[in-house]
Amino acid sequence: MDLEKIGKFIAESRKAKNITQQELAEKLGVSDRTIGNWENGRNMPDLSLFKPLCNELGITLNDLMSGEKVKEKEYQEKFEENIVSTIDYSTKRINKYNQVISLILIIFGLFVSISAIMIFPSESSWGSIYSVFGIIIFMIGIARILNTIKWSKRLLLIIVIFTFSIGILLFTDYLNVKFNQEAPMFRTTTKYIGNVIYYDTLFYDVYRCNFDTDNEYWVVEANSKKTDIDLINYCK
Repeated sequence: MDLEKIGKFIAESRKAKNITQQELAEKLGVSDRTIGNWENGRNMPDLSLFKPLCNELGITLNDLMSGEKVKEKEYQEKFEENIVSTIDYSTKRINKYNQVISLILIIFGLFVSISAIMIFPSESSWGSIYSVFGIIIFMIGIARILNTIKWSKRLLLIIVIFTFSIGILLFTDYLNVKFNQEAPMFRTTTKYIGNVIYYDTLFYDVYRCNFDTDNEYWVVEANSKKTDIDLINYCK
């Protein structure tokens, strides 16, 4: 589809009807800038405007898509060519639109995840909820981008990327616990026993000994099955 040729034809047809860009824009319910973009070959009218535009300019759909007046003996051939061109153009526009939406979802998902970690205190469970929610939005964007790949490969890539994303969140949380002495955001259990706060996660245990005292200190170690009595005596 030759947008520049079609644009020139729209301009010539409009001028032949002694219609200004502003007048045509008002009749079609668009801006005169939109008309200018059509005539300069920057883009095409929406499909819903094809027939109204042709009616205003006194041309056929075949003329519009060809960018010239179509001779009667060439009408059928041009019509078939234009149908194929229109489908191809529409498909490209839809794909471009989908890519923009996918990119927005990816950026928004990452923003939500990062913001959740930075804004919510580690003691709050909302940080983990919103960060996972952000990852889900991020994955929806990724899935949309990968929709042209064979479904089996797409599923595998989605699983790998999702696992990697969750892994980054868990590793970031671990580093925050280890070096900043913050409560793990992705914990399964929190217990207050004696002078110990115990945080249980999927991969490690965290002990906040002598909490809220001058002798407070943190211990991070591999998962272990300590009883409540063990916890009471753990920090002594």
